[in-house]
Amino acid sequence: MDLAEIDAMEGDPVMEDESKVRLNQVVLRLKSRFTYTYDFGDSWLHDITLERILPPDPALSYPRCIDGRRSAPPEDCGGPPGYENYLKAIADPKHPEHEEMLDWSGAFDPEAFSTEEVNRSLTGKRGRSGR
Repeated sequence: MDLAEIDAMEGDPVMEDESKVRLNQVVLRLKSRFTYTYDFGDSWLHDITLERILPPDPALSYPRCIDGRRSAPPEDCGGPPGYENYLKAIADPKHPEHEEMLDWSGAFDPEAFSTEEVNRSLTGKRGRSGR
């Protein structure tokens, strides 16, 4: 059992600054699970499980996305409850916030996903260590 699991069992989750810690320092073995919080104000919680470790391919750049689904929510939409309201508003032309939400975000397809687009956005995000 690693330190994070012990602390989690005791009710005190371990918090790490993702800009200062490499993933392999936190996730120590296959099937390790952890929660990543994106935007503490909006509280986007991501439950992550390390399923497998593949050898790096020198022909590819990292980090890279290999699969996914659905579009990322617009920034600052108010976390999960705000995003739910946003989706209702843009889907219903009679919703009182429909026009305001479309003006704010522009065209948005919540079902769209492109690994190529995600990987383009990841270019240059190798972290401070450069490894």
